[in-house]
Amino acid sequence: MSRLRKGAAGPAEPPADAGPMVKAEQVHKSFGRLEVLKGIDLEVMPGEVMCVIGPSGSGKSTFLRCINHLEKINAGRLWVNGHLVGYRQSGGKLYELRDREVAAQRREIGMVFQRFNLFPHMTALENVMEAPVRVKRQPKQQAREKALALLDRVGLGDKAQSYPAQLSGGQQQRVAIARALAMEPALMLFDEPTSALDPELVGEVLEVMKQLAVDGMTMVVVTHEMGFAREVGDSLVFMDGGVVVEKGAPREVLANPQHPRTQDFLSKVL
Repeated sequence: MSRLRKGAAGPAEPPADAGPMVKAEQVHKSFGRLEVLKGIDLEVMPGEVMCVIGPSGSGKSTFLRCINHLEKINAGRLWVNGHLVGYRQSGGKLYELRDREVAAQRREIGMVFQRFNLFPHMTALENVMEAPVRVKRQPKQQAREKALALLDRVGLGDKAQSYPAQLSGGQQQRVAIARALAMEPALMLFDEPTSALDPELVGEVLEVMKQLAVDGMTMVVVTHEMGFAREVGDSLVFMDGGVVVEKGAPREVLANPQHPRTQDFLSKVL
């Protein structure tokens, strides 16, 4: 299948001199004595879809959680949309932001997890409306209209009044995507969004993600779906042991990996 073309139905292409949407500089993260990230250097440009692959325990999900400060880094720097994540710099020193300031930063970042994390006592519509009403203080009618439009966008316009227990896993994940989009993020993070789904439900979620890419959304996607990475990704990162082992165009990395560790991993999954 040919590479999807971006921009036709979405925002204008970012200017050539636009800075990176995500910039990681020697990012380290440890849990106790276990060093999970060992100096990550990466850049994601506006409108780029970066796919991250690698074995379990390689640090992929931890890196994603560091981007929106769900995990605090131990060393290095992380920027999103030109702003330091979780800190401000003054006089060459870093000062940790207050919880309220961190929450404000997170509004720019949508995250979709393996498990859907929907509120079980709320309908699909209420799940999508909740954050804009509570966090952005959006009028309920305005939030409702936007939520209905987003549910329609992910193919669930007829499920607005359904509760999570009445939806399939694929439908719940699409509601989760609509919920993240309701905050109008500049960046979307996906942490293996299809790994908890039955195989026949994977395609419907990937289709929504493909359309987001066409519309120009900047995305970092931790995934095992190599076909999605090949077709939709602009860049592919292979992580192992807390470091970036290899990075390049998805088709090139998948067809002709250069590093022995990448070759070994792909020989088992392709």
